[in-house]
Amino acid sequence: MRHDDIWRGIDTLAAEHGLSPSGLARKAGLDPTSFNLSKRRMGDGRLRWPSTESLSKVLQATGARLEEFTALVSGARALPEARVKSRSRIPLIGLAQAGAEGFFDDGGYPAGGGWDEVDLPGTIDANAYALSISGESMEPVYRAGDTIIVSPVAPIRVGDRVVARTTQGAVMAKLLLRRTASRVELASLNPAYPELRFTPRDILWMHRIVFASQ
Repeated sequence: MRHDDIWRGIDTLAAEHGLSPSGLARKAGLDPTSFNLSKRRMGDGRLRWPSTESLSKVLQATGARLEEFTALVSGARALPEARVKSRSRIPLIGLAQAGAEGFFDDGGYPAGGGWDEVDLPGTIDANAYALSISGESMEPVYRAGDTIIVSPVAPIRVGDRVVARTTQGAVMAKLLLRRTASRVELASLNPAYPELRFTPRDILWMHRIVFASQ
Protein backbone atom coordinates (compact mmCIF):
# COMPACT_ATOMS: atom_id res chain seq x y z
CA MET A 1 0.00 0.00 0.00
CA ARG A 2 1.26 3.45 -0.90
CA HIS A 3 0.63 6.61 1.08
CA ASP A 4 -0.93 8.46 -1.89
CA ASP A 5 -3.19 5.50 -2.70
CA ILE A 6 -4.59 5.28 0.84
CA TRP A 7 -5.46 8.97 0.81
CA ARG A 8 -6.90 8.66 -2.70
CA GLY A 9 -9.22 5.95 -1.37
CA ILE A 10 -10.42 8.26 1.40
CA ASP A 11 -10.90 11.17 -1.01
CA THR A 12 -12.85 9.03 -3.47
CA LEU A 13 -15.01 7.52 -0.72
CA ALA A 14 -15.85 11.06 0.38
CA ALA A 15 -16.72 12.03 -3.20
CA GLU A 16 -18.98 9.00 -3.57
CA HIS A 17 -21.05 10.35 -0.70
CA GLY A 18 -21.04 13.93 -1.97
CA LEU A 19 -18.60 15.06 0.72
CA SER A 20 -15.27 16.80 0.91
CA PRO A 21 -12.59 15.04 3.03
CA SER A 22 -13.36 17.40 5.92
CA GLY A 23 -17.07 16.60 5.56
CA LEU A 24 -16.28 12.88 5.67
CA ALA A 25 -14.20 13.34 8.81
CA ARG A 26 -17.03 15.24 10.45
CA LYS A 27 -19.55 12.55 9.45
CA ALA A 28 -17.28 9.92 11.05
CA GLY A 29 -17.11 11.87 14.31
CA LEU A 30 -13.49 12.93 13.77
CA ASP A 31 -11.86 16.33 13.88
CA PRO A 32 -12.97 18.04 10.61
CA THR A 33 -9.32 18.74 9.73
CA SER A 34 -8.21 15.10 10.14
CA PHE A 35 -8.14 14.40 6.41
CA ASN A 36 -7.01 17.81 5.16
CA LEU A 37 -4.08 17.79 2.74
CA SER A 38 -2.01 19.76 5.24
CA LYS A 39 -2.37 16.85 7.72
CA ARG A 40 -0.99 14.22 5.32
CA ARG A 41 2.61 15.15 6.01
CA MET A 42 4.30 16.04 9.27
CA GLY A 43 6.06 19.32 9.83
CA ASP A 44 9.40 17.77 8.90
CA GLY A 45 8.01 16.37 5.64
CA ARG A 46 7.53 12.77 6.79
CA LEU A 47 4.39 11.00 5.61
CA ARG A 48 1.41 10.84 7.97
CA TRP A 49 -0.89 7.85 7.52
CA PRO A 50 -4.55 7.62 8.64
CA SER A 51 -5.01 5.43 11.71
CA THR A 52 -6.90 2.15 11.61
CA GLU A 53 -9.33 3.66 14.12
CA SER A 54 -10.15 6.59 11.83
CA LEU A 55 -10.57 4.24 8.86
CA SER A 56 -12.90 2.06 10.91
CA LYS A 57 -15.03 5.08 11.84
CA VAL A 58 -15.16 6.20 8.20
CA LEU A 59 -16.33 2.78 7.02
CA GLN A 60 -18.97 2.65 9.74
CA ALA A 61 -20.20 6.18 8.95
CA THR A 62 -20.50 5.51 5.20
CA GLY A 63 -21.65 1.90 5.39
CA ALA A 64 -18.78 0.87 3.11
CA ARG A 65 -17.16 -2.55 3.45
CA LEU A 66 -13.41 -2.98 3.81
CA GLU A 67 -13.33 -4.74 0.43
CA GLU A 68 -14.95 -1.69 -1.20
CA PHE A 69 -12.41 0.64 0.36
CA THR A 70 -9.45 -1.47 -0.75
CA ALA A 71 -10.85 -1.40 -4.29
CA LEU A 72 -10.71 2.40 -4.12
CA VAL A 73 -7.15 2.28 -2.78
CA SER A 74 -5.99 0.00 -5.58
CA GLY A 75 -7.76 2.06 -8.24
CA ALA A 76 -9.94 -0.90 -9.21
CA ARG A 77 -13.11 1.10 -8.53
CA ALA A 78 -13.94 4.77 -8.84
CA LEU A 79 -17.18 6.71 -8.76
CA PRO A 80 -20.23 4.84 -10.12
CA GLU A 81 -21.17 5.99 -13.62
CA ALA A 82 -24.67 6.85 -12.46
CA ARG A 83 -23.30 9.36 -9.95
CA VAL A 84 -21.13 10.98 -12.60
CA LYS A 85 -24.08 11.38 -14.98
CA SER A 86 -26.20 12.90 -12.21
CA ARG A 87 -23.86 15.86 -11.95
CA SER A 88 -23.72 17.85 -15.18
CA ARG A 89 -22.06 21.06 -13.99
CA ILE A 90 -19.10 21.93 -11.75
CA PRO A 91 -17.96 25.14 -10.01
CA LEU A 92 -15.92 27.63 -12.04
CA ILE A 93 -13.85 30.61 -10.92
CA GLY A 94 -11.03 32.67 -12.37
CA LEU A 95 -7.50 31.63 -11.43
CA ALA A 96 -6.72 35.22 -10.52
CA GLN A 97 -9.64 35.21 -8.03
CA ALA A 98 -8.84 31.82 -6.52
CA GLY A 99 -6.25 33.17 -4.09
CA ALA A 100 -8.82 35.29 -2.27
CA GLU A 101 -10.30 34.00 0.97
CA GLY A 102 -13.61 32.16 1.03
CA PHE A 103 -13.47 30.15 -2.19
CA PHE A 104 -11.86 26.97 -0.80
CA ASP A 105 -12.05 25.04 2.46
CA ASP A 106 -8.93 23.90 4.32
CA GLY A 107 -8.65 20.81 2.14
CA GLY A 108 -8.73 22.78 -1.10
CA TYR A 109 -12.32 21.95 -2.06
CA PRO A 110 -14.68 24.59 -3.49
CA ALA A 111 -16.64 26.38 -0.78
CA GLY A 112 -18.78 29.46 -0.34
CA GLY A 113 -20.48 31.61 -2.94
CA GLY A 114 -19.02 33.49 -5.85
CA TRP A 115 -18.52 30.46 -8.08
CA ASP A 116 -19.94 30.26 -11.58
CA GLU A 117 -20.60 26.89 -13.29
CA VAL A 118 -19.35 25.05 -16.35
CA ASP A 119 -20.42 21.80 -18.01
CA LEU A 120 -18.79 18.69 -16.57
CA PRO A 121 -16.45 16.86 -18.99
CA GLY A 122 -15.55 13.17 -18.76
CA THR A 123 -14.12 13.24 -15.26
CA ILE A 124 -15.13 10.86 -12.47
CA ASP A 125 -14.35 13.18 -9.57
CA ALA A 126 -17.54 14.46 -7.95
CA ASN A 127 -15.49 17.20 -6.25
CA ALA A 128 -13.85 18.47 -9.46
CA TYR A 129 -13.85 22.19 -10.14
CA ALA A 130 -12.85 24.50 -12.99
CA LEU A 131 -10.51 27.49 -13.19
CA SER A 132 -10.31 30.09 -15.94
CA ILE A 133 -6.69 30.79 -16.89
CA SER A 134 -5.31 34.33 -16.77
CA GLY A 135 -1.81 35.63 -17.37
CA GLU A 136 1.01 34.23 -19.52
CA SER A 137 2.85 31.81 -17.21
CA MET A 138 1.19 28.73 -18.76
CA GLU A 139 1.64 29.69 -22.42
CA PRO A 140 1.77 28.16 -24.94
CA VAL A 141 -0.03 25.16 -23.36
CA TYR A 142 -2.78 27.21 -21.69
CA ARG A 143 -3.68 30.74 -22.69
CA ALA A 144 -5.76 33.43 -21.03
CA GLY A 145 -9.42 32.46 -21.23
CA ASP A 146 -8.82 28.70 -21.35
CA THR A 147 -10.64 26.60 -18.74
CA ILE A 148 -8.89 23.83 -16.82
CA ILE A 149 -10.66 21.08 -14.87
CA VAL A 150 -8.98 20.20 -11.59
CA SER A 151 -9.41 16.98 -9.58
CA PRO A 152 -8.72 17.00 -5.83
CA VAL A 153 -8.59 13.18 -5.69
CA ALA A 154 -6.51 12.31 -8.75
CA PRO A 155 -3.08 10.94 -7.78
CA ILE A 156 -0.21 13.32 -8.52
CA ARG A 157 3.17 12.32 -9.92
CA VAL A 158 6.22 14.25 -11.06
CA GLY A 159 5.55 15.68 -14.52
CA ASP A 160 1.85 16.33 -13.87
CA ARG A 161 0.28 19.74 -14.40
CA VAL A 162 -1.14 20.89 -11.08
CA VAL A 163 -2.88 23.70 -9.25
CA ALA A 164 -1.27 24.50 -5.91
CA ARG A 165 -2.07 26.87 -3.07
CA THR A 166 0.65 28.20 -0.78
CA THR A 167 0.41 29.26 2.84
CA GLN A 168 0.72 32.84 1.58
CA GLY A 169 -2.61 32.47 -0.26
CA ALA A 170 -1.24 32.29 -3.81
CA VAL A 171 -3.02 29.86 -6.16
CA MET A 172 -1.03 28.87 -9.24
CA ALA A 173 -1.18 26.46 -12.16
CA LYS A 174 2.24 24.86 -12.65
CA LEU A 175 4.17 21.75 -13.66
CA LEU A 176 5.36 19.52 -10.80
CA LEU A 177 9.09 19.01 -11.27
CA ARG A 178 10.01 17.44 -7.96
CA ARG A 179 8.38 16.51 -4.66
CA THR A 180 10.39 15.05 -1.79
CA ALA A 181 10.17 15.12 2.00
CA SER A 182 12.03 18.44 2.03
CA ARG A 183 11.29 20.17 -1.27
CA VAL A 184 8.55 20.89 -3.79
CA GLU A 185 9.66 22.32 -7.14
CA LEU A 186 7.15 23.84 -9.57
CA ALA A 187 7.78 25.14 -13.07
CA SER A 188 5.83 27.43 -15.35
CA LEU A 189 5.14 26.01 -18.79
CA ASN A 190 6.29 29.34 -20.17
CA PRO A 191 10.14 29.21 -20.03
CA ALA A 192 10.26 32.97 -19.52
CA TYR A 193 9.09 32.44 -15.93
CA PRO A 194 11.43 31.05 -13.21
CA GLU A 195 11.02 27.78 -11.35
CA LEU A 196 9.60 28.00 -7.84
CA ARG A 197 10.87 26.06 -4.82
CA PHE A 198 8.95 25.42 -1.60
CA THR A 199 9.12 23.26 1.49
CA PRO A 200 6.16 20.83 1.84
CA ARG A 201 4.81 22.89 4.73
CA ASP A 202 4.59 25.92 2.40
CA ILE A 203 2.03 24.10 0.21
CA LEU A 204 -1.48 23.93 1.66
CA TRP A 205 -2.80 21.68 -1.09
CA MET A 206 -2.02 20.52 -4.62
CA HIS A 207 -4.53 19.12 -7.14
CA ARG A 208 -3.98 17.65 -10.60
CA ILE A 209 -5.23 19.24 -13.80
CA VAL A 210 -7.14 16.51 -15.63
CA PHE A 211 -8.76 18.32 -18.54
CA ALA A 212 -8.52 21.60 -20.47
CA SER A 213 -11.04 23.34 -22.70
CA GLN A 214 -9.39 25.71 -25.16
